[in-house]
Amino acid sequence: MAKNVVVSLSGGMDSSTLLLRCLSEYDNVTALSFDYGQKHRVELERAQSLIDYVNENGQSVNYQVIKLDGLVNLLESNLVDGGDDVPEGHYEEENMVATVVPNRNKIFASITQAVALSIANRTGEECDIALGIHAGDHAIYPDCRQEFRDADDAAFRIGNWNSETVGYFTPYLETDKFGILQDGQTLVENLGIDFNEVYRRTNTSYKPFPSGNSDYKSASSVERIEAFIKLGVSDPVQYEDETGPVDYEVAKSHVEKLLAEYSS
Repeated sequence: MAKNVVVSLSGGMDSSTLLLRCLSEYDNVTALSFDYGQKHRVELERAQSLIDYVNENGQSVNYQVIKLDGLVNLLESNLVDGGDDVPEGHYEEENMVATVVPNRNKIFASITQAVALSIANRTGEECDIALGIHAGDHAIYPDCRQEFRDADDAAFRIGNWNSETVGYFTPYLETDKFGILQDGQTLVENLGIDFNEVYRRTNTSYKPFPSGNSDYKSASSVERIEAFIKLGVSDPVQYEDETGPVDYEVAKSHVEKLLAEYSS
């Protein structure tokens, strides 16, 4: 395995767990976050908070935020500033297509590949790109599919000298959000850090409130809460609705009811 790795860190649960996995398996970790004018920009604050936390607890992560916010007026998506409201409900609903950001993962992938190849060229050592893609990634996001990854990697190989020095690390390819959270539970113990301190520094909500608190009705939040329900532990993130901050049990009850409706 390579000594160096570049992680695309959104500030969400999956990529934050992936960061912990990389800290457990690589000597040198670089993390990149992207500011593309997303409404849920609180995820960038959470990512920075997580980096600060792990670095204060014996780790060393080189962290950079890539500013792409000039795209906000050019991209058509409910997820960016100026777009329509983010829909609520389950990911299986057709209206969730509105949460697709055109070519987002291709933009992120190109930058991440460039950074990884630069590290490999500078150090003379191989560098991996860590991706948090998993079996639960949804069909509404074409740029999460394997055929997209294969085509994108082929273009990278054709378009760059020394591209053979860059590899991929995809530990969650065969699992879902619950499996990722399970891995996180093990990783925090191995790294000597606190589970709640890590996951309260993450954001999965596409509809966070001005306070920074997460909603519990959008599809991304529903999927996250479902993973915590399966794990049998409380989510340390603060949830909120139109009445104000709510206990986790309120969010949990809503998701359990929603899941029961979809399974019936």
